[in-house]
Amino acid sequence: MAVATVDELMALLGKCAGVWDTPDRSGDPVDILDHDRQCAELLRQDFPADEELQVAGLVHDVGHLLRPGDDAGHGRNGAAAVRGLLGERVARLVELHVVAKRYLVATDAVHAERLSASSRRTLVAQGGAMTADEVRAFERDPDFAAAVALRRADDAGKVVGLQVAPLESWRQLLTRVAAHANT
Repeated sequence: MAVATVDELMALLGKCAGVWDTPDRSGDPVDILDHDRQCAELLRQDFPADEELQVAGLVHDVGHLLRPGDDAGHGRNGAAAVRGLLGERVARLVELHVVAKRYLVATDAVHAERLSASSRRTLVAQGGAMTADEVRAFERDPDFAAAVALRRADDAGKVVGLQVAPLESWRQLLTRVAAHANT
C-alpha cells in the first residue's frame, strides 16, 4: 500500500493506536503509535534541524500494521508505503532502522545487552548481528549516522505512559517534508 497524501498518512498512523508490533502483545510495551511518536520526539530533541529524520522516526514502524507478523520485512514494507510521499531519504531511513539494529548488536556490546526480549527475538529473523564486512559497508552508507540515531531512538521510545505531542501536531512537518520530497 503506497500512501499518496498527508491525510492518508495521518489516517494510517491513527490506525496504529491500539496496535502492537506483535499480534499477541508480547513485544514492545506500548502500541505502535505511542512508540513512533516517542521516537519522533526523541529525534526532534536531539536533531532539531533534521526534519526528515524526525519524520522517519514517526513512520518507521507502520510496516508492522501493513504486514502483521513480518518482523524481518517491516522496515521494507514501511519504506515502500511512504517513499512516494515522503521521499527517498525518509524511506531509506525507515528501511535502515532494522539494518542499524544489526549493526549496533555487532559493534556495541552494551546496546546488545539492553535490547528488549522482543528485539532479541526479532533480531534472528532480521539476520542477526552483522559480519565484519557488513559493518564496514554500512559505515560507508551516507545515511549511516542518521540510521543509527533512529535505531537508538527506536530502542529508547518504549516508555509506558510517557506524554508526548499528539499525532496531529506532526501534520505541518509531514506536509513540509512531503512538499520538499515532491519538488
